[in-house]
Amino acid sequence: MRHFARELGVDLARVRGSGPKERVLAEDVQKYVKNELSRLRGAEGGSGLNLLPLPQVDFAKFGPVTTQPLSRIKKLSGANLHRNWVTIPHVTQNDEADITELEEFRKIQTEEAKKQGIRFTILCFLLKAVVVALRQHPEFNASLSADGESLVLKQYFHVGVAVDTPNGLVVPVIRDVDKKGLMELARELGEVSARMRAGKIAPADLQGGCFSISSLGGLGGSHFTPIINAPEVAILGVGKSAMRPVWNGKAFEPRQMLPLSISYDHRVIDGAQGARFIAFLSSVLTDIRRLVL
Repeated sequence: MRHFARELGVDLARVRGSGPKERVLAEDVQKYVKNELSRLRGAEGGSGLNLLPLPQVDFAKFGPVTTQPLSRIKKLSGANLHRNWVTIPHVTQNDEADITELEEFRKIQTEEAKKQGIRFTILCFLLKAVVVALRQHPEFNASLSADGESLVLKQYFHVGVAVDTPNGLVVPVIRDVDKKGLMELARELGEVSARMRAGKIAPADLQGGCFSISSLGGLGGSHFTPIINAPEVAILGVGKSAMRPVWNGKAFEPRQMLPLSISYDHRVIDGAQGARFIAFLSSVLTDIRRLVL
């Protein structure tokens, strides 16, 4: 019993026993843990965090200020991001993918895409590569059940893509990525992005995602920590690619390297799984022939 309580981090002195002569039983330890978890969930609106309130500061005392109201999108997304950050134990794993060959192929196809009015970006390849990785690692294409007792493994591949709009970040969902080709995805991405930036957002556009991609490559930067979009269990962050000298075993050669950052829910995915996922994803992007396997 002491070993069982120690594994759960329970102080037996706090547990009321129901056995003979008030002996503490395993059921008593389990009941105590459940009661404590329920109490914590009820505290601070369900966050379980007993935090001091933020200081109220009159900034105008120190110099001129102006006040700008937050957009509706930022208010909504901010509340969701805060909830996700404080309630999900995040771990972020970083890696790089050699996309030299991918970029050569993409540039060749870009001219053909332009004739069709399509912007052929690396995001199309990221969508397809993510699906290959999700098939290989299905625990990333899942959600925790409401009671936290089981994992809901999804048999479909709807991927959210973060889009920067004038009013804030939105994450529309591209559905059935596994059933669409690169050009079809490129066209859909263009249409969806234009609709989001014009403010034509329907609730259905943002629902049903299995996994999300946040790409900052067009803005700059390398690795970062993207916040998981609950109830998903992982999100991929993509930085700006850059040419770097890479040792090939005999000499250094210039290769275009793409920074990748995968944040995952540590309740569902452990470090070894996270490392295997991002290494596999990197290998798919490095050799795009694997997209058709």
